[in-house]
Amino acid sequence: MRSKYKDSAVEASDNRRLSTATADGGTDNNSQSQVDMDLLRKRLSLHILQEMHEDNEISDDAFREVIADVIANDEFSMRLTLSEKRNLAASLFNKMRRLDILQPMMDDPGITEIMVNGANCIFFEKSGRLFQSSLQFKDAEYLESVITSFFSRANRPLNESSPIADLRLPDGSRANAVLPPVAPDGPIFTIRKFTGVRPDMETLIRQGFVSKEASEYLSSAVISKKTIFICGGTGSGKTTFLNTLSSFIPKNERVVTIEDSAELRLQGIDNLVRLEARLPGPDGQGSIDIGKLIRTALRMRPDRIIVGEVRGEEAAEMLHALHTGHPGSLCTGHANSCTEMLNRLATMVMAGSSLPFDAVIRQIEMGIDILVHIRRNSDGKRVVDEICQMGPSESDRLVALPVFIRKEHNLEKCITLNE
Repeated sequence: MRSKYKDSAVEASDNRRLSTATADGGTDNNSQSQVDMDLLRKRLSLHILQEMHEDNEISDDAFREVIADVIANDEFSMRLTLSEKRNLAASLFNKMRRLDILQPMMDDPGITEIMVNGANCIFFEKSGRLFQSSLQFKDAEYLESVITSFFSRANRPLNESSPIADLRLPDGSRANAVLPPVAPDGPIFTIRKFTGVRPDMETLIRQGFVSKEASEYLSSAVISKKTIFICGGTGSGKTTFLNTLSSFIPKNERVVTIEDSAELRLQGIDNLVRLEARLPGPDGQGSIDIGKLIRTALRMRPDRIIVGEVRGEEAAEMLHALHTGHPGSLCTGHANSCTEMLNRLATMVMAGSSLPFDAVIRQIEMGIDILVHIRRNSDGKRVVDEICQMGPSESDRLVALPVFIRKEHNLEKCITLNE
């Protein structure tokens, strides 16, 4: 039986190679070893695109039906067993609609991060620890095609002229890609999965993430509208803990959340507004940054403004909001300690403000109440490392006074000026 699809010159060459592979395979007509599967997938992919007539808007179920129809009508696919056809269909679906060989990792709820450092080097994070995968892409060119196809389906430009791109998936996961020449060793692709896990405070206490006494201190601070800044390294659990603390916000308050990429999942707050920054479009226009969203939020009559992550000049806008009758904010930032977070915050405010340094120091001193530092240990376990309260500045130096400090495995309370 001949295929119903018209072959191009390139396809005709591939068909001859497929025919040769079949002829060399002996008389057993039900063996995958007879067929060059890479060539077959390439051939079928082209036929699937022909069948769709470039219609990429069809549903996943309809797309699976197209794949099944193409396989059923392909002369070389008929040599495969039923099991091999099912595997081939799944492979084609993942290649054209998902993330190819990475899709099983995406479907594994235990994997929280996927890191692709070129075609032959793939790592993943599971239970807080990094492992190297045995999976490999065919080559750098094929990996790049998978990545660019993935981003193009979300209308995000990714090419040689725009070799760096970020993307938020519908489930809240975040993806980042870097292409050559910026990545000289091959395409780099990183996915931080949104797990959907929202542990409550009791769970975090049982896990040793935070002590009961410290949790009571922080929950009381949220209720009394203290401004809390959570800091730590990448993947330390800052956003997860912010979600947990937000559960103590009184349910009758109006809350506005502002994020680069919407990850927060606040529960039990009916009067909730979620704002998300927007990257520039293909023409370089239309971007909306965190600072603009903070200014917009001030016009929405918020009781609290929650900023998912402060990383730049928007810190000045955030402090302005705190000083205009909006205490009780929850924010996160990258730093290795509470003191370092204060110093970084001062630098960020200076970059986005014309205020003199001593005025910036006073604004931070009056605007921030409590800082929490979270760390991830070498075994992958995440813990609250220290909790500090804002102290009086000394010679224009911001001071974080320890309230709780982790000593070995215990988060112990310290003596502070407020006791």
